[in-house]
Amino acid sequence: MSSKLFICDFEVFGIVQGVFFRKFTQKQASSLGLRGWCMNTHDGTVKGQLEGEEKPMNEMKHWLQTKGSPSSRIDKAVFSVPKEITSYSFKDFSVHR
Repeated sequence: MSSKLFICDFEVFGIVQGVFFRKFTQKQASSLGLRGWCMNTHDGTVKGQLEGEEKPMNEMKHWLQTKGSPSSRIDKAVFSVPKEITSYSFKDFSVHR
């Protein structure tokens, strides 16, 4: 039996642009086996989507709230309520430009 998959939107506020935040986010998500994407916004935030199992998704949420890239300063991270999905819609975790 396979584990349940979920999808969740996120947005991270603070000093998260120009500090390799997206690159480190991609590396962390990939290391946890998560799929999805992230991108800079015109508002100075980074937003994206996560797809994967509940445990690694929760680890990634904690990372987005507390760690980020070494030069970043995270003021807050906002997440949508995870929704259960039947299959992945992304093949990996990518950075959108």
